[in-house]
Amino acid sequence: MNSRPKLTISSLDAERLEALLAALPAGSFPGHEALEAELARAEIVEPQAMPPTVVTMNSTVRFEVESSAEEFRLTLVYPRDVDASGEKISILAPVGAALLGLAQGDSIEWPKPGGGTLRVRIKEVTYQPERAGEFHR
Repeated sequence: MNSRPKLTISSLDAERLEALLAALPAGSFPGHEALEAELARAEIVEPQAMPPTVVTMNSTVRFEVESSAEEFRLTLVYPRDVDASGEKISILAPVGAALLGLAQGDSIEWPKPGGGTLRVRIKEVTYQPERAGEFHR
């Protein structure tokens, strides 16, 4: 990964994600190690101190996959909350893991399953639970 922007993650999200990763066998999904590494380097803040333009769990974000110039608007969720609506992306999906902790305007290269990388750029955080005062979602 060439570009590694600052990451900010809430203490609540960090605790839940660490528990989720600990419960999964190593290598059980593509990007397991990359997500663990990102959690380890992130700045952890209390939910009430989360900057309003950062992607947190359950945030809805408008982003672009730069290689294809495709734009998406998805909500970043835990695996149990994924549904058939097509409006949610799991934190365990490569693009989902890449989104966590980034702020509007940031971009990051992230490993793709099967090799190579993709570059994701955050255009807008349209909804963030912390910004809405929902600290215990």
